[in-house]
Amino acid sequence: MLNLIQKDDLKEYTLSSQWVDYENPEIQKKARELSLDLDGLELVENIYHFVRDEIDHSMDAGQDRVTFKASDVLKEGHGICFAKSNLLAALLRFAGVPTGFCYQRLVHEDGFLVHGLNAAYIKGKWVRMDARGNYQGIDAQFSLGEEKLAFPIQDEGEEDYPYIYSHPDSRVTNALVHSENVEEAYRNIPTSLTY
Repeated sequence: MLNLIQKDDLKEYTLSSQWVDYENPEIQKKARELSLDLDGLELVENIYHFVRDEIDHSMDAGQDRVTFKASDVLKEGHGICFAKSNLLAALLRFAGVPTGFCYQRLVHEDGFLVHGLNAAYIKGKWVRMDARGNYQGIDAQFSLGEEKLAFPIQDEGEEDYPYIYSHPDSRVTNALVHSENVEEAYRNIPTSLTY
């Protein structure tokens, strides 16, 4: 089990921001709709399944437009892993669930790239979850017990970064906001995050 490192103040994981813009009326409307008559685990799981299953991964769906801000991801209905993690964080935070950002370094083609996912504070502990979307052998699941991420660490050089960030990493943010299309975004994504 990965020992996750977090900020001391859980409030840091509940804030709205430029990219996790849960003050947006459409984000609030969707969060209310997804949490209607639900609380606790059911609420978290319902929001997770919505982002994982109803918001396409841009590459899987053949979408070329780069989305990143949570409200844009909701509006367009797609995003790559980092964008989907922004939407999941916005919806969960609006519903009152502290949510952060986690990263992995994964083998990709002939090198490495960074992959984004979330951690939510549930029942007194951090639970990582990956709403990337299931596609061609990828089987991410919501689980309080054993992690069921889209990409379990397997190969030499791959790494689970043990940090839970309250905001998306600025290197990832810069890569996406300065990309004209999804293909360029993948070329611009960092190959590792060093701290």
